[in-house]
Amino acid sequence: MSQAVRFERSHEIVIDAPAGDILDYVSNPNSWPEWIAASHHIDSPPRPLAAGERFRERWHTRTGEVLLDWLVTEREHPRLWVAETRTDFIGSIIVRYEVEPAAGGCRYRRTLVNPARPKPPTADMIRRIDEEAVTSLQNIKRAVEARRDRVRK
Repeated sequence: MSQAVRFERSHEIVIDAPAGDILDYVSNPNSWPEWIAASHHIDSPPRPLAAGERFRERWHTRTGEVLLDWLVTEREHPRLWVAETRTDFIGSIIVRYEVEPAAGGCRYRRTLVNPARPKPPTADMIRRIDEEAVTSLQNIKRAVEARRDRVRK
């Protein structure tokens, strides 16, 4: 029998907006289909969620649709939001969103953790994760900065 492996991958981008605006956007699960290609439907209140709150996500993978039941485990506004779900195919999935001041705005970092995958991801899987992350981060940056620009007008 194979040993479970921990997998962790982080991606970040600088966004020209206040930290609270960035965290509020990404911690509102209803925004996810706007920036995550695999996320197609969210069942959640239309606002940023606090620790202890739950939501559901319909997620499309290369092999079909998966229904994920998420629990928000941490929220420290405006710098941190963490949520966790469980799947049959890769075990737990933890997403960690961190925002910190940086030159040009705030650095937003999204970290994906699988604490005990049944097997390591292939190089092709990691390449796809990285490519999707770049697209997601650009989508977040575009959305948050556009909202900031509308408020300034």
